Amino acid sequence: MLTLKGRTVSKTVDIKIGSTLLDHALANGIDLGFSCTRGTCARCRCYVEEGRDLLNAPTDAEYDRMDDEELEQGYRLGCQAAVVREGDVRAVNRTYF
Repeated sequence: MLTLKGRTVSKTVDIKIGSTLLDHALANGIDLGFSCTRGTCARCRCYVEEGRDLLNAPTDAEYDRMDDEELEQGYRLGCQAAVVREGDVRAVNRTYF
């Protein structure tokens, strides 16, 4: 299961393997902030509280937009972080602005 908290909406939904956190948010009416879907605006920045090991490795777009410390702390871009294995994932939208 994926628990995702947007700006005002928080839901727990079934995981669709291969879909990003942003894909899950859009499909389930969760108001995750975003502008570009390419990893350049960082409005979809999320803090992954649980299940980091169930997501793909950080992408080049994430390394271009965030520093190593943020990634090590568990921050990911929702448009880049795809669920690759079943399990429990919990993430909160933590945009820069």
